[in-house]
Amino acid sequence: MPTINAGTGPGRGRPELLTRLRRTAVPWATPLYVGGVQLGAYATARLPGPRRTDLLRAHSTNVANLRAGRWRTLVTSAAFVEHPLPLPYGAALLAALGTAEARWGTGRAAGVFLAGHIGASLLVYGGLRAREHGHPAHGPTGETPPDATTQALDVGASYGFNATVGALAATVPHRGLRAAATGGLLALATAPVLRRGRTFTDAGHLAALALGVAMGAGMRRATGRGGAGTKQA
Repeated sequence: MPTINAGTGPGRGRPELLTRLRRTAVPWATPLYVGGVQLGAYATARLPGPRRTDLLRAHSTNVANLRAGRWRTLVTSAAFVEHPLPLPYGAALLAALGTAEARWGTGRAAGVFLAGHIGASLLVYGGLRAREHGHPAHGPTGETPPDATTQALDVGASYGFNATVGALAATVPHRGLRAAATGGLLALATAPVLRRGRTFTDAGHLAALALGVAMGAGMRRATGRGGAGTKQA
């Protein structure tokens, strides 16, 4: 009596086929996000200057908002940019987020992006608050003098972008290429922090990249295959 291969019987290949189709599906969340951010940028650019500034400041992860408990800005700040995305940056954002979504699935890619964005924002906020407490009080009533960064506009996708790029580099299967990619990116992100004219955004980019590298290393260890099998819906 011939032996029937269970994997080749009628209907047996459907789950495997669906899995393959899901793995090769074109990313959909990435173009929606980047397109939405770009359209929003063009819309806000048409607002009168003061109104536009107030809108962006209301969604900024600056010291004033976070100190006042406006924690929603940790998420909403990623939906706004100060100016429409330049073509090279928009293309790089699409490529990085789209690659992450294709490799890991929409949920995990979004998780890396948000974790990097929120984590870096909180680290920068903590650093700014520590610097603020370190300044002596000079005001007439003993208050700390205002800092230009307290009300700064701090919106955009750059923290999440850096985290995603770092995670992608840390999940490159080849060890040598992985070390070169992560080392090179960290060196590039460290250089602006060491210069005299550094800003808190430079520190945020480095923090986001480091968080992404750590997340990517965690995914690589969990799968043992450079993150290739970590895709989730």
